[in-house]
Amino acid sequence: MFKGKSGSWILFIFTLVIVFFMGLLANSIMERRTEAVIMKKAVVDLGNWETRNEVWGEAYPEEYETYLKMEGGEIEDILEENPYVAVLFAGYGFSKEYNKPRGHIHAIEDVRNILRTGGPTEEKGSPMPATCWTCKSPDVPRMMEEFAVDGKDGVAEFYRGNGGQWEKLGSQIINPIGCGDCHDPETMALTITRPALKEGYKALTGKDISEATHQEMRSLVCAQCHVEYYFDKHLDGQKKGSPYLVFPWKYGITADDMQKHLDERGADGTGHKDWIHAISKTRMYKAQHPGWEFWQQGPHGMQGVSCADCHMPYESRGGMKYSSHHVTSPLDYIDKTCQVCHRQPEEELRKAVKDRQASIKKLTARAEELLVRAHFETKAAMDEGATNAELENIRTLIRESQWRWDISVASHGASFHAPLQVSNLLADCIDKAGKARLELSKVLAIHGFTGEVELPDLSTKAKVQKLIGFNMDKLNQEKADFLKNMAPKWDEEAKKRHESWDK
Repeated sequence: MFKGKSGSWILFIFTLVIVFFMGLLANSIMERRTEAVIMKKAVVDLGNWETRNEVWGEAYPEEYETYLKMEGGEIEDILEENPYVAVLFAGYGFSKEYNKPRGHIHAIEDVRNILRTGGPTEEKGSPMPATCWTCKSPDVPRMMEEFAVDGKDGVAEFYRGNGGQWEKLGSQIINPIGCGDCHDPETMALTITRPALKEGYKALTGKDISEATHQEMRSLVCAQCHVEYYFDKHLDGQKKGSPYLVFPWKYGITADDMQKHLDERGADGTGHKDWIHAISKTRMYKAQHPGWEFWQQGPHGMQGVSCADCHMPYESRGGMKYSSHHVTSPLDYIDKTCQVCHRQPEEELRKAVKDRQASIKKLTARAEELLVRAHFETKAAMDEGATNAELENIRTLIRESQWRWDISVASHGASFHAPLQVSNLLADCIDKAGKARLELSKVLAIHGFTGEVELPDLSTKAKVQKLIGFNMDKLNQEKADFLKNMAPKWDEEAKKRHESWDK
């Protein structure tokens, strides 16, 4: 190929060029590997209980930078958008205020501001227990450990609020959901910091959660909060009397399974009670946010796709690959989420999701209409003289129907996670509400009422809240006073504590 002296020189120069570029490539690879190692090594001492996300951010700036993208989400008022929801939760805190979820970074701000936690003062406590802090902050496991002294159950003591209600721990629970909730500060391994999940997982699977694989942990850390739960004051030992956080997984994670669990609880084993409905006087269950349960039942969960795969897609910078901590809808980053597995065009994938949601929304609206009517028809029956015995089965149907509606909508993502299961639940909800109304028509007829029960004006949130009996001006003023007077004291106390940590 190369002949003579000139050919030898050409071959020599060609070889030098190849070697030079191979050297550059090797050097680049080594630099990127070194960069990845350096960037993944903490540059600050996180200690055992560093709960400030900004301090973790000094060690892991890329992840923290994405975490900060959750700032600024607008508050969306569910009750204003759909006043029927206020009717369905009449007499419960969710009929005072109920907003769509925002990012993790707003957890403390939002739980302080929401009317459900009331406007506590030095003399008057919050209507909510300290258990309501559990999913809001990495300060929670820190305090649970702090309360575990002198043989006490630190978890139960935390739920008790150290002898008070929600406001008792306000100066301690300061930092919003973040790094320390899910990561071991020494190894960065995913870890479970909430005892309720450890206990629930054991009840559900019979296994210790430490046996979970890394891929399972990429969803289980989310299941510390994005699950169904209730507060049980009727447990044994040191837990007795504490509003103890329990995941109702004794029989499984379907709506029927969890209802069976709740049906067996309560003071005398005749059923748990979240509240008595203000209109129909029905003993009610309140679903929370069973995202993990629906994901488990749906196609992605069944195939082992984790929460983080879709809600925390991988990013890369230099030689480092890391998970985005901008926890958001997969539709915001379809190229990094859906299209990793699905090769269809973005608009086709987006349409598939929206179509599912639209279908579920129609069923949801029908279910809400029937349930609202059932509550008011039950009240009409009471007004006509119907007895509790006559209404017992009707109230059971209403409770079971609304449980299926509530658990379908409360997880927020169920129409995508498990559309078949949600459709079936809403169909069952509609069926039970229809049966309740049929029985109500018979009871009303027995008491001489054969007409149609007319609904009051339910066109706005304000009208519904007035109908329920809430003094919203008073509630809003109490909240404003709390935010002006008590909350700043919490922040000042926390600031001093954090400064002491840095000394």
